[in-house]
Amino acid sequence: MVKVAELSTFDMAEALQSEQDIMDYLNLVLEENDPAELAHALGVIARAKGMTQIARDAGIGREALYRALRPDASPRFDTINRVVHAIGLKLAIVQDGHAL
Repeated sequence: MVKVAELSTFDMAEALQSEQDIMDYLNLVLEENDPAELAHALGVIARAKGMTQIARDAGIGREALYRALRPDASPRFDTINRVVHAIGLKLAIVQDGHAL
């Protein structure tokens, strides 16, 4: 029988192996409509792709990026947009089926 102490901890950043994995994960998080969860997910993705490189590409200091993407943070829209672009994606508006 396996002991709990022998189980490895799941790290979502390690599970994100492809760009499709990252897009699927981010889309699932966006469906939750939870800004804190979005910030956390972007942090996970940044760790998966390399926090230092994402910070550099986003034009944000690494420590500032860690603070902005921690679970209890409320990052500004421009920060989220810069991080999304740094991970190689873009934000887009699509119709959700409700009449305008």
